[in-house]
Amino acid sequence: MTNTASEIGEAACIFVIGSNTTAAHPIIGRQINRAVRNGAKLIVADPRETGLCRIADVWLRHQPGTDVALLNAIARVIIKKNLSDTAFIKERCEGFEAFEAAVMDTDLTTAEQITGVSAHQIVEAAKMYASTPPATILYAMGITQHSHGTNNVRAVANLALLTGNIGKPATGVNPLRGQNNVQGACDMGALPNVFPGYQKVDDPKVRKKFEKVWGCKLNPTPGLTLTEIFEAIDSGKVHALYIMGENPVVTEADTHSIEKAISKLELLIVQDLFLTETARLADVVLPAASFAEKDGTFTNTDRRVQPVRKVIEPVGDSHPDWMIIRDVAKNMGAKGFDFDSSEQIMEEIRAVTPSYAGITYERIEAIGLQWPCPDVEHPGTPHLYAEKFTTPNGLGQFAPVTYAPPAEVTSLEYPLILTTRRSIFHYHGTLSRKVDGMNALRGEEQVEINPVDAAALEVEEGETVKVMSRRGTVRAKAKISGMTPPGVVSMTFHYPETRTNILTHGALDPIAKIPELKVCAVKIEREIDFGTEYFGWGTGKTR
Repeated sequence: MTNTASEIGEAACIFVIGSNTTAAHPIIGRQINRAVRNGAKLIVADPRETGLCRIADVWLRHQPGTDVALLNAIARVIIKKNLSDTAFIKERCEGFEAFEAAVMDTDLTTAEQITGVSAHQIVEAAKMYASTPPATILYAMGITQHSHGTNNVRAVANLALLTGNIGKPATGVNPLRGQNNVQGACDMGALPNVFPGYQKVDDPKVRKKFEKVWGCKLNPTPGLTLTEIFEAIDSGKVHALYIMGENPVVTEADTHSIEKAISKLELLIVQDLFLTETARLADVVLPAASFAEKDGTFTNTDRRVQPVRKVIEPVGDSHPDWMIIRDVAKNMGAKGFDFDSSEQIMEEIRAVTPSYAGITYERIEAIGLQWPCPDVEHPGTPHLYAEKFTTPNGLGQFAPVTYAPPAEVTSLEYPLILTTRRSIFHYHGTLSRKVDGMNALRGEEQVEINPVDAAALEVEEGETVKVMSRRGTVRAKAKISGMTPPGVVSMTFHYPETRTNILTHGALDPIAKIPELKVCAVKIEREIDFGTEYFGWGTGKTR
């Protein structure tokens, strides 16, 4: 996040897109609710009727996968109605002319046809966002998990630049990260092209610095993303895989292809708290400790580095992740892993990561510090880009983007769009499905179907149906609900016994390499015991 989570409550306008915030990020969802109660305007863009839609001033119910068309249309209105922050654009940005030409290329009528959102609503949202400062944008995986996810993010950033809602309190472009330390993992270099602190692996000066500290020669070639790794396994280029805290057999798109790739490995090591579906396929399983069994830090979604303190000893043979990595490395003969505490590791992090240089265990004991924090006198940085951007010339870059349809669209055989989501009761399911109380609240998968589609299919509430895509079939109970629009069905992916991601599409964003988990074409068939006959759209059969 460019800004602090607590600043959300101070915003005069909040624009939420691609995030079911109250379910997936309930603490931040409460911040939004509080802000609305205090008079903030709320714009929500989501195909589903989420909890926030019910309190929104404007709900833009766009078709899944049409985010760029919607955001460009909003930008077009802001420019046409002279609502852009011309002083900010002139002083702090570049590339506006090319961006303006791109958004002016599509009129509102065309945007309405693509998105399904009325021109009137687009105008209303544009005027509200641009004329109600300070305004903040929040987004999550409903924006990123598309074959054009990078362009979605660029379109969001364009709106913030266009209105000057960046670099100031209660503004910004604020991605809501997934699990509790996703931000911290990225900060520490758990990405294929960077070392800790987002320092590029192909930069000779950066590499030389790390080689000196780590006492080894480092490869100058960026590595593979998660999805590229499985492609490389399938093609015989990768033979061994070490997975930590990830369950790709359940969570990745087109999971049949993931299982196929894993079956070709010569060695699979899984390090996790539980024997996950992926761990059951492993040659070696290393039992890891939970948050309550270890010391260290987590970096949350607004860049705040916070302490984690052990309250119980690790159960059984489990160990903290850093200990397991240390011991594996030392047994392989690696040097530089002589750590006896997590604090020693933080001291090395400070030495090689400029944005963490001022963060010590002593300083974060109370409420944590937000990076960048370059020295021990620095108070941390609540919001980014107050004076300049991180581009070479310090200017914000407008990025012209054009709408492209999802990689897979509907057809006569597969007439429905499936979009995935999370339940408030589960995250992935690896942890929460072990809790009886959580399972009592939501213990099985449901496929959410609009009443119009349910009537056409003659599907009743609670009936088991088959959901089928070009990649596979799963069974789930029907949930008849107007929360999902006609032509769209929705499922979570928390239930290994109903592996929703068998259905999803593996098409990748060309830059971020994230698969298109949010849009794929499916059909639904009733499962009725009339011999072996099935009835439903795409079968050509009726009763």
